Amino acid sequence: MFLGKSMATNKHATIRYHALDQCFANFGRKYFIDDLIEACNNALYEFNGLSDGIKRRQIFDDIKFMESDQGWAILLERYKEGKRIYYRYSDKSFSIKKQAINESESNQLKETLSILSRFKGMPQFEWIDEILIRLESTFNIHQVNNTSSIVGFEQNQYLKGLDFFGELFNAILYKKSLNIHYQSFNRAVPTTMEIHPYYLKQYNSRWFLIGLNPRYQKLSNIALDRILHFTDSNTPYIANETIDFEEYFEDAIGVSVEGREIEKVILQIARQTWPYIETKPIHGSQKVLERTENYVMIELHLKINFELETLILSRGEAITVISPESLRNQIRSRVNALNQKYS
Repeated sequence: MFLGKSMATNKHATIRYHALDQCFANFGRKYFIDDLIEACNNALYEFNGLSDGIKRRQIFDDIKFMESDQGWAILLERYKEGKRIYYRYSDKSFSIKKQAINESESNQLKETLSILSRFKGMPQFEWIDEILIRLESTFNIHQVNNTSSIVGFEQNQYLKGLDFFGELFNAILYKKSLNIHYQSFNRAVPTTMEIHPYYLKQYNSRWFLIGLNPRYQKLSNIALDRILHFTDSNTPYIANETIDFEEYFEDAIGVSVEGREIEKVILQIARQTWPYIETKPIHGSQKVLERTENYVMIELHLKINFELETLILSRGEAITVISPESLRNQIRSRVNALNQKYS
């Protein structure tokens, strides 16, 4: 059963169901259709300060769903008074709040369990196993056996350094400074640096730790697969009070951001490659400047870094840098170096 558009997955629908439940369980008042509409509108207003102006048809659909096996299979009486009808439960003690979860809620929980199960291999997230077992036993539901063949996540569980993830996560959460022993790709011997960890970010299937390096008074990004080990530092933790990391990385591709300014980049995309760039933009700022039979010209506003260069080169001759000249020269230099290797 596909629930993407189901009423049961809609937050407002849930509010309406519980509002109707209160009306049907109230034997001290007669609730006609207009009263049910008003009760639902009032409940929605209390939730978000807005009234969607619920229609009669919506209430009838909600009642039909609540009476179905996919809902709560409620037993609802309809009493005629003149030309109008009011609604009550057959059983005064009944309420959907007292019922076990319905089929739709069960399916939603199964979807949640499937998503949570993807974290089972992450170090120090072993508690998820216990949560999954408790949810399955409490609600008598089980994950779909073939979930892994339905949805695929890009996660490299064999990535070196992944076993540090849980401890680094806790260091950020509990605000602990660290001494990290790090083997850079560019150095023959390891180095040790003090880091005040702030953020964990994944890019291109690798994980990076972003934190303050007090020696240089700037942020450093550290690939987890290059960390040898780390220990707690005795230095008082310097908290991050200024940077929103969602915004911090919004103006760049990847993790190399520190000290860079936003620049305008113009790229010429070969027509045959354009559908891939159009449906999966290089960056959120992407804007079309010109379309011809042979190419599409686009404009980006972002911080130029190594990750952008690599992405451009990954498309080979299908992408041409028009400006700025500095980026054009850098791509030319890397292409020349590559050409020499194959000459």
